[in-house]
Amino acid sequence: MSRVGKKPISIPKGVEVSVQGSKILFKGAKEQKELETYGRVQIHLQDGALSFACVDSQAQSRAYWGTYRALANNIVVGLSQGFTKVLEINGVGYKASISGKNLEMALGFSHPVIYPIPAGVEMSVDKNTITIKGADKQQIGQIAAEIRKFRPPEPYKGKGIKYSDEMIVRKAGKTSKK
Repeated sequence: MSRVGKKPISIPKGVEVSVQGSKILFKGAKEQKELETYGRVQIHLQDGALSFACVDSQAQSRAYWGTYRALANNIVVGLSQGFTKVLEINGVGYKASISGKNLEMALGFSHPVIYPIPAGVEMSVDKNTITIKGADKQQIGQIAAEIRKFRPPEPYKGKGIKYSDEMIVRKAGKTSKK
């Protein structure tokens, strides 16, 4: 049984929540989001807290219970605080810069890698770090993964793009016989 689904979500100041049938509407200072539950869970909004309950006792219903609670909590946290991912660029000559609505990266290819910055996402570059900020947790994680995919870190010298909290397991290089 889900333990996550039991916890109510406290609604912080600056975020408005309303329930319309099986839809939950969230309104923050800058953005509006909605979560469609398709009637898979019961939604209760009272005293500044949002809680969920199972529709029946089947295993699938209990799974939806925890999933929709986690999705709703991610929306509330995203609208109130936001989410951040930090990427590091390591390697001689590897660099990044922002020009207009694009992220331009020199990653050792014969051409610059250009990544268009989507709407609702803020990016900043400081020396060898790329910071991605936004309200949608899934979108921020996806963008970070796509940028990392251009040049993932290699295990010998550690060159490439990695998450700031990622540990690269280094391998020993070739050794010569004597």
